[in-house]
Amino acid sequence: MKVLENISLKPYNTFGIEVLARYFSSFSDLDQLTMCVTDYARTKKVILGMGSNILFTGDLDGIILKNEIMGIEKIREDDEFVYLRAGAGENWHQFVLYCLEHDWAGVENLSLIPGTVGAAPMQNIGAYGVELEEVFDSLDAFHIHDRTIKTFGRNECEFGYRKSVFKNRFKDRFVILNVTFRLRKKPVFNISYGAIQQELEKMKVKELSIRSVSQAVIRIRSSKLPDPAVIGNAGSFFKNPEVTREQFEELRVHYPEVPHYPVKQYNVDEDTKDKVKLAAGWLIEQCGWKGFRRGDAGVHDRQSLVLVNYGHASGNEIYYLSEEILQSVYQKFSIMLEREVNII
Repeated sequence: MKVLENISLKPYNTFGIEVLARYFSSFSDLDQLTMCVTDYARTKKVILGMGSNILFTGDLDGIILKNEIMGIEKIREDDEFVYLRAGAGENWHQFVLYCLEHDWAGVENLSLIPGTVGAAPMQNIGAYGVELEEVFDSLDAFHIHDRTIKTFGRNECEFGYRKSVFKNRFKDRFVILNVTFRLRKKPVFNISYGAIQQELEKMKVKELSIRSVSQAVIRIRSSKLPDPAVIGNAGSFFKNPEVTREQFEELRVHYPEVPHYPVKQYNVDEDTKDKVKLAAGWLIEQCGWKGFRRGDAGVHDRQSLVLVNYGHASGNEIYYLSEEILQSVYQKFSIMLEREVNII
């Protein structure tokens, strides 16, 4: 296992931010990970997948450990479901394509989301009415401090809106090794989002399939979101906020057209009846930020949720722009947005 020093992280984050890591290594199995954690026990560690949900704001005086655990295997099946275990370093979209090739349903709405399989449960990725927790079975994770492996079931992951136990209580304590998914042999389609229905009509789809749904999602995402290979970005920078119904009704008096959605209930103890989810992109756009640019840091001109690096923006320039947007939305709507991207 090779450890490199003073390595540029620009190729390893989709924002394309130029920062240096004091140390950098990758691991493709548990032995390599254990060795690195042991050798650098007192060094700050950052686990990296594809770097598609991260903003580096300065050089890292620690070690980057890039997860490259690969492999996809079918571990069991029954009449209704097939259970697939995938290495945490697998590319998420390639995993989706693998499922499509084998006619296993459940992840087609999550097509083209950047990142790795291991990062997917950390933030409970979701798009177009589907979230990862709906196809999740379990995962194995390595405890960095006591160097043991723990299996987490669905309830133990404490999934919520773009979050899990690995983003709060167990943040920086575990490294996800693999994820097991429960996929359907016969699809149950979720095309309730208007954009998907409209795209399927444009495609003149005669017979609905998981491939056609995936293709519709890919076309929508490609038209709305910038390609990180062309313009540095990390997808949606902010979460869609949840407000009380009273706040929503007050807002709707002044803005009758405000986009809103029901709030998903993640556990039986959670009461979501009095909550409404708003579109963060719409709130940001109402504050005049859409298409804004200062130097090489900006807000995308087609999707206000996406902050972009047009070339040589620093992480701090992107961060301070996000701070201005947060304050602007709060001053106008009394709603404090929350960042979805991890700040380091």
